[in-house]
Amino acid sequence: MSATTDDLPQPIAHRSERARERAIRKAENASLSDTKRRLSSTGATIAAVVIAVIWTVPTFGLFITSFRQPADINTSGWWTFLSNPDLTLSNYTNTLQFTDTITVAQSFVNSLVIVIPATIFPIALALLAAYAFAWVNFRGKNILFIAVFSLQVVPIQVALVPLLSLFSNGVTIGNWAVFPGLNLNGVEGSFARIWIAHTIFALPLAIFLLHNFIAALPNDIMEAARIDGASHGQTFFRIVLPLARPAIASFAILQFLWVWNDLLVATIFTSGSNFPITKLLTDLAGTYGQTWYLLSAGTFLAIIVPLIVFFALQRYFVRGLLAGATKG
Repeated sequence: MSATTDDLPQPIAHRSERARERAIRKAENASLSDTKRRLSSTGATIAAVVIAVIWTVPTFGLFITSFRQPADINTSGWWTFLSNPDLTLSNYTNTLQFTDTITVAQSFVNSLVIVIPATIFPIALALLAAYAFAWVNFRGKNILFIAVFSLQVVPIQVALVPLLSLFSNGVTIGNWAVFPGLNLNGVEGSFARIWIAHTIFALPLAIFLLHNFIAALPNDIMEAARIDGASHGQTFFRIVLPLARPAIASFAILQFLWVWNDLLVATIFTSGSNFPITKLLTDLAGTYGQTWYLLSAGTFLAIIVPLIVFFALQRYFVRGLLAGATKG
């Protein structure tokens, strides 16, 4: 008959627990070393270079196109620039002076007004939910977590009409109003609609990713906080938030890029002078695509902010990805 650690004398039980913890740490270190070895192998390096070239060549071609004459763009490929380097800033000038519904500067401001709250709101809510799923025991926790996780497979298009109905008419069953309409009209209402929509769409993935990171935090730290009498709020703000910064930054970059590049949700839930930069890019093509060459200049103007955000948070982003790859 085998004995458990509860049946063993206390010193032996402690040694058994320490041995188990050392084995776990050794396995984690071995997994991390194996991951680093695979990522730094010759095959991985060659694959990374090939992918970088395939990804960079079209981008470089678009960049060259943004400085070429409109007549040259319509008659020849960007690679002819190497033999006939005729550059101009007229594409960028016409793009900055383009005024259909809104100006480029106003569309930039609209995108920032949309993307910053639409990134902060889901992260704030998801952090609270992720901590509860990871370290708070309550009835039905596993079932609720599976339900939240399964919402990731629901297409965004399925929720657009119900959300529009919710914002205008509310939710009714027969003659009984389950939820009144939010009546979000005007400029503020237009922005509020898209904030709520992006927050709802981002929460399932945000909760899942942040839960995996928070649940992988060392149990010794959480147990020490409970022994010292820390409440869940103190544990969350003083321990979980500082340790979860890489995961928060990783998802913040993903959410920021998703909202900044979004066109579908922005087109449906915003209107008039509240359109973001992505909507302006669709208008740059003009009627029947006659001025499509302006898209090349408009595209590079639109990626300035995402590039700044990515490079500013790059070290946190990489750290969060590596933590997610070796934990859990």
